[in-house]
Amino acid sequence: MGKVEDGKPYQWGRLYAALRAVRGLASAGRVVPATDRELKDTVSRPRTVFRGFLQSSGLDVLAARERGGPVAAAAAVAFADVARLIPPQPMDGNQITPREQHFRQGYEAQLAEYRKAWEGLVD
Repeated sequence: MGKVEDGKPYQWGRLYAALRAVRGLASAGRVVPATDRELKDTVSRPRTVFRGFLQSSGLDVLAARERGGPVAAAAAVAFADVARLIPPQPMDGNQITPREQHFRQGYEAQLAEYRKAWEGLVD
């Protein structure tokens, strides 16, 4: 069995963190961690949740970049992370509840990177 970091749920958790970072930087000028309910909702229907974020991501990154300063710089990094973290193969719509812990680990790992890089912009 491979490392947790090699699995889809972990990678999708990282993607979710990047998508939420772009959205948070656009709307509030900071990254607000997901609630348990938001995480569970995403785990139960990842493709639908990701599509919702991706449909507005262009406008989100534009709004965040217009804020200028550290928020604009962080938005550029997070948006590049989104592009890097989207799987190259079609994403299935299956629930990832059996590996919810791996999803959360990926989410927390990406969020930790943002906390370290963007002190003061991540709650």
